[in-house]
Amino acid sequence: MLKRDRQFRTVIHQLADASVFAATFWLAYAIRANPNIIAWFKLEPTSPFENFAWLYLVLIPATPLVLESQGFYEHSPISSRKAMLWPLFKGCVIITVGLMLTVYIFHLVVARAIFILFGCMGFCAVYLKEELIRLLLKSKVAQLQYKRRFIIVGTDREIAKMRQEMKERTDESVEIVAELNLLETPVQQIVSMLHHYSVYGVILSAKHTYFEQVEYVIRACELEGVEVWLVADFFATQISRTSFDELLDRPLLVFRTAPEASWQSVIKNVMDLAGAFVLLILLSPLFLLIAIGIKLTSPGPILFKQQRSGQSGAPFTLYKFRTMITNAEQFKRELELMNEMSGPVFKVTNDPRITRIGQWLRRYSLDELPQLYNVLRGEMSLVGPRPLPVDEVKRFSDLAHRRRLSVRPGLTCLWQISGRNQIKDFKDWVRLDLEYIDNWTLWLDLKILLRTIPAVLAATGAK
Repeated sequence: MLKRDRQFRTVIHQLADASVFAATFWLAYAIRANPNIIAWFKLEPTSPFENFAWLYLVLIPATPLVLESQGFYEHSPISSRKAMLWPLFKGCVIITVGLMLTVYIFHLVVARAIFILFGCMGFCAVYLKEELIRLLLKSKVAQLQYKRRFIIVGTDREIAKMRQEMKERTDESVEIVAELNLLETPVQQIVSMLHHYSVYGVILSAKHTYFEQVEYVIRACELEGVEVWLVADFFATQISRTSFDELLDRPLLVFRTAPEASWQSVIKNVMDLAGAFVLLILLSPLFLLIAIGIKLTSPGPILFKQQRSGQSGAPFTLYKFRTMITNAEQFKRELELMNEMSGPVFKVTNDPRITRIGQWLRRYSLDELPQLYNVLRGEMSLVGPRPLPVDEVKRFSDLAHRRRLSVRPGLTCLWQISGRNQIKDFKDWVRLDLEYIDNWTLWLDLKILLRTIPAVLAATGAK
């Protein structure tokens, strides 16, 4: 994992741990102040919580600093428990003792049982958080999202060195799926490898004598929106749209065309999960009505499933309400001459394969609603380029069009709200997608979502 990514995730864990300790401090007080507990153990009543609530001003910022000083954040999320438990225990002891000293210095009257409960519950709560993260990261869905697939490109010596260093420093987030030896394999083969392995990025480790081949790999990846991690320990330079980082304590240049990890991207992920979950619950009666309507008006399954190309071109199963007859794919070749969209995409006005209820569902984009489940699984986002069928992506004539695969596909996008059926040229569609990628902000996502609502209600540009 890149140093920048580690730092970013550490900040998230620090905020979570500070919140956990703040909550356990209040809970410890609530338990000690409970009248039943006081009566049962014949304890003295404690002071009102408001008298020492200001201790949060010390507790919240001190908690992550103390845990970091004990090396708690240096362990991997799925490393041995010993690497996590001992620093956590020492940190909890220091935090508890420090809080007691603060109370003593300011002559506050606080029941000692509160500190004991706070220390024990804080330890258990953070340990439980770590165990939950461990379980989540071991799940199949998390593995797909957490692990990043890479190709190593370099000389045999550099590849072997990189392999050995990665083996010594286990990194569960990086998976090497292929290697390209510049001494034995034509560098032009990188293009077919990118398509075959659906990788997140390429790690380049080669000396300056191979600069021409390195440049070819960078340009090929840039064209398709694939990240390049250049191990740049042999020269220092300034290149546009690059970021400097570290991998295995070695300097690294990252060539990136898609938005990088930031607080905005974290909020976007939270919005995706929360929005999909809430909408699935709120729209469940509508889901039921649509399902009944499809079943009563057309023989066949309620849902239509199709393999689509997701981020980095990795295939996933997309779900839609079925709007066509069950054997629609058999008639597709007969209708190819009626295709209104240039390029690999197939679009036909008044498609005879569409059912009666399907026309209504498509008009208001209701057939897309099951994709909220894809968003909940992390395969899609609420906003992003629309996912295309795998076979259509394979027919891209311009490799630059594959850069739209550098971000997660979405339910809605600029193309959706720009009168999508007035766009007949696939290049214009891609242009809008790349415009979204190059100018992405959280505010742009919000504007697209807000503009999608009237566009759907007015059936603007829908078929």
